[in-house]
Amino acid sequence: MNKPITTLPGKVKKVIPPPYPSAPEKVEVHVEGADPLYQEVRIENTLTDGDGNEVRLKPGADVEITVAAPPESTTPKSTG
Repeated sequence: MNKPITTLPGKVKKVIPPPYPSAPEKVEVHVEGADPLYQEVRIENTLTDGDGNEVRLKPGADVEITVAAPPESTTPKSTG
C-alpha cells in the first residue's frame, strides 16, 4: 500500500557552518505554504545524488519538502 504524502516547495536560505569541527554543516530551508512561525527548518546539509555520491545544497537552491506517513497513521479528512 502506498504512503499518503504531501510535497511543499522550499528554498535554501542559508548554509550554517558547524559550531565545532565534528558537527555537521546544516542548511536553513524556507518552506512555502507553512505557517509563518514554522516556515524555517534546519537539516544536515548532506544529500545523495543518483550515483550514490554525497552532495551539498547551495544557498538559494530550490528544494521540495515531502512528508509521508504510513496509511495506519492517517484518518480520512472530513468534508463538512
